[in-house]
Amino acid sequence: MDVQALIAGGGIGGLAAALACARAGWDVRLYERAPEFTEVGAGVQLGPNVVKVLHGWDLADALAGVAAFPDRLEVRSATTGQTLGNLRLGNLMQQRYGAPYATVHRADLHGLLLSAVEQVGVQLKLKHSLSQFSQNPQAVTVQSQDDPPVEGDVLVGADGLWSPVRQWLLGDGPPRTTGHLAYRAMLRQADLPQALRSSQITAWLGPRLHLVQYPVRGGDWLNVVGIVEGQAQDDSDNWDQGTDGAGLHAALAGSCTPLQDLVRAVPAWRLWALCDRPPMQGAYQHALGRVALLGDAAHPMRPYLAQGAGMAIEDAAELGRVLAQALDPALDVPIMLNRYALNRWQRNARVQARAIRNGQIFHASGVGRWGRDVSMKLLGERLLDLPWLYGGP
Repeated sequence: MDVQALIAGGGIGGLAAALACARAGWDVRLYERAPEFTEVGAGVQLGPNVVKVLHGWDLADALAGVAAFPDRLEVRSATTGQTLGNLRLGNLMQQRYGAPYATVHRADLHGLLLSAVEQVGVQLKLKHSLSQFSQNPQAVTVQSQDDPPVEGDVLVGADGLWSPVRQWLLGDGPPRTTGHLAYRAMLRQADLPQALRSSQITAWLGPRLHLVQYPVRGGDWLNVVGIVEGQAQDDSDNWDQGTDGAGLHAALAGSCTPLQDLVRAVPAWRLWALCDRPPMQGAYQHALGRVALLGDAAHPMRPYLAQGAGMAIEDAAELGRVLAQALDPALDVPIMLNRYALNRWQRNARVQARAIRNGQIFHASGVGRWGRDVSMKLLGERLLDLPWLYGGP
């Protein structure tokens, strides 16, 4: 049975979807509007639920070659520097969930997925923006610039936060601004004083802000992201801007010396205005007919559970599973896409909601902050470990 999947978007979610569909036996054509594949200089945390998927796609060696595998997550007070709680990673994650916890540069994760899709024969269409699609019970047709229309059996909208495919399908308007700003930087560890180098994940929690640091690129680089509450000066469409970090420095006034030292060691930052959507309300937000949404196109989320890329990769794995079954002529493709949607939307909604809640806890002040710190000290690992998440869908 000759079936074709058309995928909009060549980011991490789009490449993961292309790989999963190709491994499921589908012909895949991927459309990316940029003239070349690129990824921003930022880190990604991959819980064991996500690493297990990548291992299942025979990417264990490729991931091991570019990632770091921290042995601990430490939560500290941004104000006092005091340790509030720890979660063992490393061998504990491997034993408990069947895969390690990894941290990786986005460009490295993107690169290994790109290499994998090239090896399985995915057709990559660069400088191709989709302008519209239409569907009927038998097929979906896409139009790209001045090219002739292309007909396929499935269209996957993996085109990110500002997804055109989502708007054509659902027409529910743009994502919402969160009132949170992310300052991101990447530092070569060899250039840092010994006291600032780290092989673990550290989360610094302060009033109306937090900062996370962790190693990437085999531990040679340190990813740093500070998130503060506030509005961007420019339109949120301009989501990646260079900055000297003055806003972050001001927000961290009065924080502990080790955190101040780390932030002062960063010569330049990239600034993002964070956007999301409310938690998913139903399966229709994941698929309708022969069109499916995946990753940020379906469920953009705040970064306070470190699962944005992870949920896109989980989506892709589930999409691959149902499309493998759809090769059976007795199984209707729209029905199988509906199964994908039913199997994914509630988990994604839970992760979205938990990420919002985590942001409130991370940024707590007053009595809420006191209660958080006491709970963290008493329960520590029991609060930080998330079996419902790390155990997989």
